[in-house]
Amino acid sequence: MYDIQKIREDFPILGREVYGKPLIYLDNGATTQKPRCVVEAITDEYYSVNANVHRGVHFLSQQATELHEASRETVRKFINARSSNEIVFTRGTTESINLLASSFAESQMKEGNEVIVSTMEHHSNIVPWQLQAEKRGIVLKVIPMNDKGELLIDAYEKLFSERTKLVSLVHVSNVLGTVNPVKEMIATAHSHGVPVLIDGAQSVPHMKVDVQDLDADFFAFSGHKIYGPTGVGVLYGKEEWLDKLPPYQGGGEMIQNVSFEKTTFNELPFKFEAGTPDYIGTTALAKALDYVSAIGMDKIAAYENELTAYAMKRLKSIEGMRIFGEAEHKSGVISFLVGNIHHLDMGTLLDRLGIAVRTGHHCAQPLMIRLGIEGTVRASFGLYNTKEEVEALAAGIERVSKMF
Repeated sequence: MYDIQKIREDFPILGREVYGKPLIYLDNGATTQKPRCVVEAITDEYYSVNANVHRGVHFLSQQATELHEASRETVRKFINARSSNEIVFTRGTTESINLLASSFAESQMKEGNEVIVSTMEHHSNIVPWQLQAEKRGIVLKVIPMNDKGELLIDAYEKLFSERTKLVSLVHVSNVLGTVNPVKEMIATAHSHGVPVLIDGAQSVPHMKVDVQDLDADFFAFSGHKIYGPTGVGVLYGKEEWLDKLPPYQGGGEMIQNVSFEKTTFNELPFKFEAGTPDYIGTTALAKALDYVSAIGMDKIAAYENELTAYAMKRLKSIEGMRIFGEAEHKSGVISFLVGNIHHLDMGTLLDRLGIAVRTGHHCAQPLMIRLGIEGTVRASFGLYNTKEEVEALAAGIERVSKMF
């Protein structure tokens, strides 16, 4: 059983009104709403356990440290990492990719070396590599895609050369909803001796992820997209790779011994966690992962896939509808335009009906150039959305369309 009404009751914000209309929240690709248990975990820890972790001998510090490290173990189990040493806490997917880009390029790359990315990457998986390109003279090579929004695998295989040092690839497109065949693409990279970073920001909330099954060398995701708090995320890395890479930032926690002559760095994963971590956030992230695990990631995936298929069929019935991204394997994102209505106008007027969608280029301007458009309206679904909300969205689009 997937008890949608019971699930919705766990999210108090879904009961509020916007402009006198019931809130219909369809912007989950940007961030998800939080269940009561996650917010309560934050409050409880601040009120009862708050103390800096790892450094204190007193009771509260020991208790806070235990909670923080228990959260690391929860993350390890959730993505099936081999060791908790492979779980690095960050501020989110963006910082995880920046960390990896900086440390990997510094130690593993030289001028002329190549990183392969795809046409559908979020800016956070493009700009960090461009920064390294400016610093070190590395080269970005781009996997093309077809008009359905599917990567061209034959073209991908031809991009490899003896200069290729890394593939950095999105698991699920935040614009098209395309679920890329990352397991097969990782195997291809490994056949060339090339490691792979997977941007899992849009996959972890919607499907079961097993990093050992994928054989990903690195995997990044954000807490706030999987019903957890903002400002906390994860970089998974195979232990043998993290051992090779230098620290990203310097400061407390990431050191073993410091003198003015020489500093030695801490063991994994602390080598990459300079300063006081968001130990409150990690506890809340663990609570969010426990929450979705209790529902069941397979059940969430099945429910959302059914909802997405329903929404695709319903929206396609609207006159003038153009949907971008019709890959065979698609997650809960629908980007669209209707006739000649500007995406900002559509989004603004839907908002007046209580329907929250996102408009613009969705931090994927190279993809927009490939599609030949400036931006789209994006409806993105979460585990608490319903077919009734899809119908309300469709009715809202039809109402706005008549105004134009």
